[in-house]
Amino acid sequence: MVGAGLSGAVIGRALAEAGHRITVIDSRDHVAGNCHTKRDPDTGVLVHVYGPHIFHTDDTQVWDYVNQFAQFQLYKNHVKSTTQGQVFSLPINLHTINQFYGKTMRPDEARAFIATQADSTITDPQTFEDQALAFVGRDLYDAFFRGYTQKQWGCDPTSLPASILKRLPVRFNYDDNYFFHKYQGMPRDGYTAMVTAILDHPNITVQLNTTYDPANASQWDHVFWTGALDGYFGFDLGRLGYRTLDFEQFSHSGDYQGCAVMNYGDVDVPYTRITEHKHFAPWEDHQGSVLYRETARDCGPDDIPYYPIRLVAEKALLADYISAARATQDVTFVGRLGTYRYLDMDVTIREALDCARDWQHARMTGAPAPQFSKAPL
Repeated sequence: MVGAGLSGAVIGRALAEAGHRITVIDSRDHVAGNCHTKRDPDTGVLVHVYGPHIFHTDDTQVWDYVNQFAQFQLYKNHVKSTTQGQVFSLPINLHTINQFYGKTMRPDEARAFIATQADSTITDPQTFEDQALAFVGRDLYDAFFRGYTQKQWGCDPTSLPASILKRLPVRFNYDDNYFFHKYQGMPRDGYTAMVTAILDHPNITVQLNTTYDPANASQWDHVFWTGALDGYFGFDLGRLGYRTLDFEQFSHSGDYQGCAVMNYGDVDVPYTRITEHKHFAPWEDHQGSVLYRETARDCGPDDIPYYPIRLVAEKALLADYISAARATQDVTFVGRLGTYRYLDMDVTIREALDCARDWQHARMTGAPAPQFSKAPL
């Protein structure tokens, strides 16, 4: 298993329980990948080192799986947004609409009002901006989506496809829970403790601070690669496009912003959001506070890739790398980097469980092993 994040840990555990001996390696000095959490030594706050991760799912099997390895606490994500000199609740809900327009509308009145604001002339939205305008109109788009999206993706929303904004969550009630899912929570002791527990099996050996050389693949019966798809091939065909994040950490002696996540929708504010990590564990009590300002930019060779861009040029290059992967024997490409897709944690775990099952079935029947946990295109 190349990578000790969720994909590598879950597949490794499933195969270890089936009797295989597994070696998990990771170039970092910790397990859990970008879900890594650790205690801040000065405040005791449990910090999400690579940005906050909130577990949410409708998949009962996945929920039951993670609860085998961690005690989950109920956590609902209540996001706020500072824009145009005011603070609003996200996703857009009845409170947001009434506050923004200075009204006291009931749900049916607000629904009818937003319909008048939406651009009804856009019948076949092609861009992100078209899609947003067709949903909510110019005012709400400018306040909550245009600037934030431009900062997040580094280009004008008119350059982004409408598919990025498949469904805009607008609620005509006062529910400001960011996610819709049945199960929502946080592991009480953090994600690193959870992944450590998943990897705690006598058939699993973990080697940290270890870089994998694809040239040594023949030493193993099979390799599961959770790193970047283009990275496996030494970027020989070019680099797939990603956005990365810069984190500016700072501390505060009390409660800095009163919530876990504060978005900044104005384009002249360089960062996209500020996260205050003690609020991700409201069952704990901390006087001090640890915060991060997040700024997005294009990913360079030495940066941590976060969000695949997947525009036209990247999709063409991706097709070439898929062809190269399909010609590679005894390697399965898994996870968000290995399949060049943005994945929530629950989907990552679901695909890892399915991949382990399919790989074992292939071994038993003599069928070809899966080359991807899920096809990238």
